[in-house]
Amino acid sequence: MSTQRDQAPDLAEQTLNRTTAPAARGQEIKRPAHDHEAEGDHEDGEHEHALEWPEMLRIAVVAVAAAAVWWRLWEPFSAISVIGAAGLLVGGWPIFREAVENLLARRMTMELSMSIAIVAAAAISEFFTALVITLFVLIAEVLEGMTVSRGRRAIRDLLDFLPRAVSVRRGGAVAQVETQALAVGDAVLVNPGGRIPVDGTVIAGHSFVDQARITGESMPVEKTAGTPVFAGSINQSGALEIRAERIGRDTSYGKIIEAVEQAERSRAPVQRLADRLSGYLVYFALGAAALTYLITRDIRSTISVVIVAGACGIAAGTPLAILGAIGRAARAGAIIKGGLFLEQLGHVNTVVLDKTGTLTFGKPEVRALLPATGADATQLLATAGSAELRSEHPLGKTIVAHARSLGRPLKEPERFGYTPGRGIDALLEGEVVLIGNQALMRDHGISVPADLLAGHPEASEVLVARGGRLLGAIVIADTVRPEAAQAIKAIHEMGIKTILLTGDARAVAEVIARELGIPEVAADLLPDDKRMRVRALVDAGRIVAMVGDGINDAPALIEAQVGVAMGSGTDVARESADVVLLGNDLLKFAETLGIARRTRGIIWANFTGTIGVDALGIGLAACGLLNPLFAAFIHVASELTFILNSARLLPSRAREEQVTAATIATTTAAAS
Repeated sequence: MSTQRDQAPDLAEQTLNRTTAPAARGQEIKRPAHDHEAEGDHEDGEHEHALEWPEMLRIAVVAVAAAAVWWRLWEPFSAISVIGAAGLLVGGWPIFREAVENLLARRMTMELSMSIAIVAAAAISEFFTALVITLFVLIAEVLEGMTVSRGRRAIRDLLDFLPRAVSVRRGGAVAQVETQALAVGDAVLVNPGGRIPVDGTVIAGHSFVDQARITGESMPVEKTAGTPVFAGSINQSGALEIRAERIGRDTSYGKIIEAVEQAERSRAPVQRLADRLSGYLVYFALGAAALTYLITRDIRSTISVVIVAGACGIAAGTPLAILGAIGRAARAGAIIKGGLFLEQLGHVNTVVLDKTGTLTFGKPEVRALLPATGADATQLLATAGSAELRSEHPLGKTIVAHARSLGRPLKEPERFGYTPGRGIDALLEGEVVLIGNQALMRDHGISVPADLLAGHPEASEVLVARGGRLLGAIVIADTVRPEAAQAIKAIHEMGIKTILLTGDARAVAEVIARELGIPEVAADLLPDDKRMRVRALVDAGRIVAMVGDGINDAPALIEAQVGVAMGSGTDVARESADVVLLGNDLLKFAETLGIARRTRGIIWANFTGTIGVDALGIGLAACGLLNPLFAAFIHVASELTFILNSARLLPSRAREEQVTAATIATTTAAAS
């Protein structure tokens, strides 16, 4: 059971080498031709796990063999079960092979512990018990393989988000060129709806750009001549001409890829706690068995020592607890990509949250109407909605959509004009309507009360005037998810600290944090700033879970011990994360944290119980007070106890099936 993190550095390095090369140095940006090429090159077998027919056939053979041994369908020899031996050879082969490899590498793992138990059980003709253990291991490994992501395919395809061909003005003419042929200084043309391929400065044009993927800003940002733009952002309305200043891996988008690669490479591999403790018990059991034989020269007592401590509760209960918890978390709406991340979740003491798309919906909405003295909300909204009918501005579209949703009648303006950085002016029923910021109002001699928007520091500044008179203001802001406050409260009740990291403005971030009760805030952060903040927390000894939804969150997701992605987030965020929330309900994450902590308690109870039972059993067997028959009974009975303990995490039907299987194993050992 190799861990995902053990092979992540190689995967990251090979993946990024295949997908991208520094275009700034004149090298081609490469994309993978076939996914299986990348998978096949990874020498440790890192791949996207699929349930293959050899695995299903092996499980079926062991299950049929166990049934045949149980019913004694064909037993020509008294000392050995032919069907049982064949089933163990077919089903146990991958377990035995990995155990031998671990032994040669001087690693004592659960596979070695289980192999010893299987062989010991078969040595005393307990073939049914040996087959049940084998079947359990095979199913556990298949289920684990299906839940753990073996590759981060979206990282290989990061650059596919950028256009392959772009329009460039060279020598007075416009030509289509491949992205890898771009050079610093080129004038790149981006049409409405197009994706910006370079970092640079706008030369000409006017538009609104969605750069949430890069900066995390919830609102589209207005772009005019002289303003900067980032690769990976989306041009929403007007055409732009951009002077390329950074291209390829030197862009903000490329830096995100590089940060992901570096975070993968620098992450230290973590061994499962169960493997470590199982290894210690294997050493102890083998040492006790050797000592027993040297003192007593009694092979039956020696075998009893091996059997009673073979596939112990750690090996049997831990995978079941982990898989049960993963299943329960999935029912709660969270996909955990492996037992390692579940274990880490159980230790988390700091949760870092992105804002846009995580705590909020990530889209502007009308939050309130603030009519001025002498005006009313109906007049304010009807005027603003009518004047904005021709607007391409995201805030204008939001106002129109809100007015229509309330059934307000809207009239087409006779004239419409827009002043970049100020707002709009329209002619409606012979009166001039102004919608914009305070600068626009000052330009037309309209005074605005200083306290009009004082209670809404998070809102965009949208003031409305008609016929030279102020009608009021419309509060437009990103909306906090309704379950966010309850989720944050639940996290705090577990004694876990929360921190908000966002690329949005500090005023907006502080309002959100105050509303949700988050004590610590850092705003105006670029993706690498988020990553460095998370790294600083990890370096300070904190166990960090990072929750985000965008490409800009991917570096920080991987830098944390546990990365958590919102289900509606980008593919890169989901593939970079260790936990994916189905949908966007943060309560699912809080519930998953609770499941992880409960799982940790159950596993530790299994550890303590296993050590106690094994120590007592080994002592009795070494003194000749426990023959192989009773050793097998104690072994299976203790395993049943720990299975029942772990099965508390399973859904009810699965729990009943596990209890039934464990009861059969116990009964078989007793009957034999």
